Amino acid sequence: MRVLLGCSLGGLGHLTPLVAAIRALDGLGHDTIVLVPPALSDAAADAGVAFRVGAEPPRPVIDELWERVRAGPPDKVSGLIDRELFAGRAMEAMLGAATDLCQSWRPRVVVREPCEYATAIAAHRMGIPQLQIGISQSRIEHNVLDQVADGLERHSPGVSRTIRAAPYLTSFPGSLDPSPWPDTRRFRDQPAPASPLPDWWPDDRRPLIYVTFGSVLGHLSEARPVLRTALDAVAGLPARVLMTVGRAIDPADLLPVAPNVHVERWVPQCDVFAQARLVVCHGGSGTTFGALAAGLPLVVCPLFADQSANGRLVEEAGAGVVVTARERTGGGLERLGPGDVAPLRDAIETVLADPTHASMAHRIATEIAREPTLEDTFAKFLSPIVQDEWVHHGAGSNRRQV
Repeated sequence: MRVLLGCSLGGLGHLTPLVAAIRALDGLGHDTIVLVPPALSDAAADAGVAFRVGAEPPRPVIDELWERVRAGPPDKVSGLIDRELFAGRAMEAMLGAATDLCQSWRPRVVVREPCEYATAIAAHRMGIPQLQIGISQSRIEHNVLDQVADGLERHSPGVSRTIRAAPYLTSFPGSLDPSPWPDTRRFRDQPAPASPLPDWWPDDRRPLIYVTFGSVLGHLSEARPVLRTALDAVAGLPARVLMTVGRAIDPADLLPVAPNVHVERWVPQCDVFAQARLVVCHGGSGTTFGALAAGLPLVVCPLFADQSANGRLVEEAGAGVVVTARERTGGGLERLGPGDVAPLRDAIETVLADPTHASMAHRIATEIAREPTLEDTFAKFLSPIVQDEWVHHGAGSNRRQV
């Protein structure tokens, strides 16, 4: 059976859950294609998945939207990126490719991440069943749909109701993420087997700290001050430190770095989590809940989007601490600066020294591990559709998949 997946403009946090879905669907014998914007075509190619490239808004349009967010005030720009970028310019840019794929390739199911609306509209127009895989807290995703519904309805009446009724798949634990979606299905990720990290610190067996601020930050003007602050905070700690900075930043631009620190553009998260003792991040959902699923405590430095909400969950659960930046723009976009070096370092030392944070993270990991796999979750959803195919095409058909 053919399954089309839709990924919005954004960083790897949008694509990675869909790659996991593709692996699960491939394991069940289905044919998959993921529709991505040009900005993520290299990442899709690196993941080794079948993909098609749609379109995206011009870079000046995206930059202008972020400048409006920076300018604020917060109450005027809240939700602007969701309304005008994801559900507006990005959706409009991708809609042609999504429609063409649905008409020519004729998928039986569409799987999308919640910021990608073009495949939702195309599927709704053609009556193709759809579901979404959450990338943020379920309550946040639900509230965002309320904010963008009017704009979506202008393109395809009834589509927001279809999205609300569709299955909502999430790997976030119920204890931290109670869901308002009527058909919520929780699953656990099955990361690929971890590979050993290169020996960037020969004969050094001190604890490993993983520092990442995601792949979106590198496209923003705040990137280098944030990364410099983090590098200064971890310099000389009695630990090994691996920092990843995303594809938009050249690690050479961040030199010099302390001997205990190594900087890469990207390293497979599962490889790092298998060896790390602590994760320092911006609170992006993929990193935050991935770390918790691996039983790792966190130090969270929120910068934008849902990161503050994720940080609060971590801190309230006792699985880490939040460092609130002292600098912010008029729109509420936070950025680390020299005044944050000492607080960030103190937070890292505190979490490393206090085993209760790791204990709470391990408890959350145990809860997540009890959920069914993504492959099992897909099998349950797709089973009636597969049976319908057999009814219509006959058990003796030579067509392995439709």
